[in-house]
Parts: sequence; structure tokens; C-alpha cells
Amino acid sequence: MTEEMLNFYLKTSIYTNYEPYKEYYKSLSNDMEELTDLILSQTIHRKELRRSRKEQLEKGKSHDHISEEYPWWQYICHDDILLTAPAITAELFRQDERGFTKNREIRHKVVITCRYVAILIASILKAKGIPCRVRSGFASYFTNDNRCFDHWIIEYYHKKEKRWIICDPNPASGKDHIDMPQKKFCWIAEVWLNVRSGKDDINKYIHGSSFQGLNMLAYTLFFDFHALMGDEISYLFKPSYIDDDNEFFSLTKEELKKLDNLATLMLNPNKNFAELRYLFNNEKKFRILNTPLISDKEHLEMEINN
Repeated sequence: MTEEMLNFYLKTSIYTNYEPYKEYYKSLSNDMEELTDLILSQTIHRKELRRSRKEQLEKGKSHDHISEEYPWWQYICHDDILLTAPAITAELFRQDERGFTKNREIRHKVVITCRYVAILIASILKAKGIPCRVRSGFASYFTNDNRCFDHWIIEYYHKKEKRWIICDPNPASGKDHIDMPQKKFCWIAEVWLNVRSGKDDINKYIHGSSFQGLNMLAYTLFFDFHALMGDEISYLFKPSYIDDDNEFFSLTKEELKKLDNLATLMLNPNKNFAELRYLFNNEKKFRILNTPLISDKEHLEMEINN
């Protein structure tokens, strides 16, 4: 592992910027079990809130009391508005001046999904001087029926052991969640290539609750690519050139081959770090994104010196 690469993963992005809370983050536990448990104590997953409300509707009350205690008028998902680690932290302090506390009241928690938990933990680790990167892919351990759901985790570098350690704070990942075996996570580069070659079933990979298809896998490939390059974009952002189904399914064989080549490099991001960096800095189609407020017509840079 080169010093250049480790220094790169010490840097922050607009999403993982720890500066407003650097000293606070550094004061948090260095024990990964304690740290991940603390972070999860501040959050509610949007699906968890929905399940609780559905249970209250059907049975008159929820077993976890989330539905009863989380205000009906409050945001049912903060993903749209708390895109960065400092934004998430600021909201937690606004709701409870004690900051990250184990006994945070349900009504004072933030409702976020795994991508947001991942960038928060990554930001904290970077503040502590630990190289860290966010990853996007799929997890098979949420159900027992062979389905794999989109999921975001982190990898951090253990300098003494000289290896990247995979961490998924989600309890569903099991007892080894703070040091997860490589094969337990479904890495999108491998998924993409196996599906493209017919070695894997595309129908078992699901984004959200119901989105499936090769275009969805392509978006996930870009989520992971951007995250590897220190740009942990939201799942609401998509490459401009394949922002809708018609654009994606109109890709030529040559354009699909470019995605295959990208995935091949991503199979070993440590070995291919320089090539991935080159693509990220020079391939406009891989870099230019559409967001809820930015559409194709805004991207004049796609035409400049193309």
C-alpha cells in the first residue's frame, strides 16, 4: 500500500469534511464496536420507521415504539437534506445539545439510510487520522432468500496489520460486522461483470425495495467508483449520459465495454488506483452528474473541448 494512496484516503470530500467537528470526532471512541454502536444510536433507517408505522396501523401499536415517539410532522427521511457528515452532525446537536449520546430519544434521531451512516463514520475515522473509503454494492444478509439489496459500507486501513478492514455497522451483517470477510459483501464490480457474462442472475439484485435491471447495476457501479475516488455521491445522483432508461439501453457495445473495463479496474482498486484516478479526472461521461436540480441541458462542460 503506497503512502500516496493512504494519504488520498485521509483527505475529505464535501461529504466527509470533518473540519467543523474535528476535535469532537477525535474525542469519540477509538473502539470500532463502540463507535459504530454509538452512531447507530443516533439514527433510524427510513424502512425501520415505515415498518413501525405500518405495524401501528395494523395492530394499534408498534413493538419498538418508534412510530409512536417519532413526530408525525417531522421528516420521514433526511437523505434529501442532510447530504454531508457535518450536516448530519449539526442536526443531531440541534436536536440534543449533548451530541452523540447512547440514550438519544427517538424523536431527536435522524432518519437516514446506509450511505449516510457510512459517510459519517468515514468522516470520524479520517478526523482520527485513519485512511477510510466508502463503498457501494449489495448485501445478501438482509434476507434468507438469495436476494441482494443495495448497501453502503466502509473500508478503513489498519496500519499495524497493513490491510483494509471492511466494516458494516448494520447489525444484520452479523458478529463480524467490524471486520467482515471480503466474500461476505457483494462488490458491484464483480456483480456487474458476472451479470454481463451470464454467470449471475440479474434478478436477485435489488435497489431500494423494487428497482432492478442492468441500468440499476450501472448506477451502483458509478456510486462505488465515485466513492473510491473520494466523491461519495448520493444515490439520487446519476451520470448525465445514462440518467434515464432510454439513454442507458441505447448504449452501444463499445460504451458498454467501457463500463466493463471500469468494473475490471475496480476489482482491484489498490492495484489499479492510478488508472482509476486517471479515468475519474479525464473521462467526462463518468464524472458529469445529474441531480434532482441539474439535468442534461445544464452540462455545457460536456461540449467544451470534448
